[in-house]
Amino acid sequence: MLSLGGSPRKGPDHLAAIRQVKDWVRVRFSLDEDVAISVSELACTTPGCPPVDTVVAFWTAPEKRHHFRIFKAAQDVTEDDLPPYWMKDRLVVDEIMGCPCC
Repeated sequence: MLSLGGSPRKGPDHLAAIRQVKDWVRVRFSLDEDVAISVSELACTTPGCPPVDTVVAFWTAPEKRHHFRIFKAAQDVTEDDLPPYWMKDRLVVDEIMGCPCC
């Protein structure tokens, strides 16, 4: 079965990896259960860029989105790949400037 992007849908191992990354993010940044966390993989076609990035976003307020990238597929991400807790406020995306990756 194909996804909207035309690529094969990921299997249970991929979904488990996405859930694991979300769990690590929730614990690392002390996020409540009601905080939305988005974890997705994006293909990169820029020369020198890894072929797949894992992109993480979470919201701690309606206008306060935190965002970071890990330069590997979700199944290859480890807990040590996450930014440290003390960087939480540095991960906030300025909605006026936006970010070039999403």
